[in-house]
Amino acid sequence: MKPMKLDEVRIIFLVAGLTLTLIAASPALSLISLPRSEESFSELWLLGPEHKAENYPFNVSNMTQHRIYVGVGNQLGYAAYYNVSVKFRNQTQQLPNSTTSEPSPLPTLYEFCFVLLDGNMWEAPLIFAIEGNSSLIQNISINGMVFPVNCTSTWDSARNGFYYQMFFELWLYNVTSSRFQYHNRFVGIWLNVTG
Repeated sequence: MKPMKLDEVRIIFLVAGLTLTLIAASPALSLISLPRSEESFSELWLLGPEHKAENYPFNVSNMTQHRIYVGVGNQLGYAAYYNVSVKFRNQTQQLPNSTTSEPSPLPTLYEFCFVLLDGNMWEAPLIFAIEGNSSLIQNISINGMVFPVNCTSTWDSARNGFYYQMFFELWLYNVTSSRFQYHNRFVGIWLNVTG
């Protein structure tokens, strides 16, 4: 067996030393947040009563309770303070404008406010009931709170019903302006109000 040269011994010690250094530093390296290569965004969704993307309430009658779930996912790259605003409209009232990033001018009936860490999701149940008849919704109950809406609808002969929509706008807190700003995302469900 031929003895190792001094250069070979140095290389072995250098490789072993680097390996041990990387192993020792790996827990600290996992805490370093590297810039994302993908696009940052927020998600907003609705789920039906079985916590699935199906069986949403549609034909609703006076004072019957219905359950849905609203959810938000944070993929922005930082913790964010969110607001989900619940609004109600008939077929002719204005929705948010995705082109101009403007929210609907309709009043917020109910809202959820929460902080969400990057990469996390938030979900909450929403139980609602309407009070009124097919052509006039006087009040809407959301999670036990009653809100006057006095919203009217006309008969839609093409779709055979009186249609209303409950929709949800996503707002994000802007630290610079110290206020929530519409985050250009909304989802909703159509309701056919039966006698």
